[in-house]
Amino acid sequence: MPVLLELFLTFLKVGAVSFGGGYGMISLLTEEVVARGWLTEAQFMNFIAVAESTPGPIAINMATFVGASQGGFFGALLATLGVVLPSFVIILLIASVIKGLLKFAGVNAFLRGIRPVVVGLIVATGLSMALSVIASFSALGDAFSFDVKAAVIFAVVAVTAFAYKRIVKKGISAMILILESAALGMVFYGLL
Repeated sequence: MPVLLELFLTFLKVGAVSFGGGYGMISLLTEEVVARGWLTEAQFMNFIAVAESTPGPIAINMATFVGASQGGFFGALLATLGVVLPSFVIILLIASVIKGLLKFAGVNAFLRGIRPVVVGLIVATGLSMALSVIASFSALGDAFSFDVKAAVIFAVVAVTAFAYKRIVKKGISAMILILESAALGMVFYGLL
């Protein structure tokens, strides 16, 4: 199968079966991208960091970055179209019938049932990323290699978020935390 078609179909599948936005889709996207050999897990983690740091939804950024790495401009275009198309069609359909659907108990039960799955996917993705970044652990049988610098950066950013919330009584902007972690990364990993 040509890579452009494979990019489109892969991201179409991911976009069609992922609930919970970009963070909910990261675990499925990791499986698809790494299994196809498009990126290593370390490269994928770097792509996530860049996608999170750039404007726009993380899912679209990831599709664009992965598509560009595998198929240039047209790879980026087709991967992005693939990940967006299912949501676009579903939202169009839902928007046209939403008021009528929400009165049905089955629809509300379906939506309540999906919420815990979305939270579980996000938590699993977060734990997987933390183990991969801090302990270099990605699969059973891998050896642990604790990265003290990454652990310190994680701790400092977590303390900043919790302290800000406790003092100011509202959450800190994710952008500030991203900038803080980028600055700490430059200091700890030797760019400054």
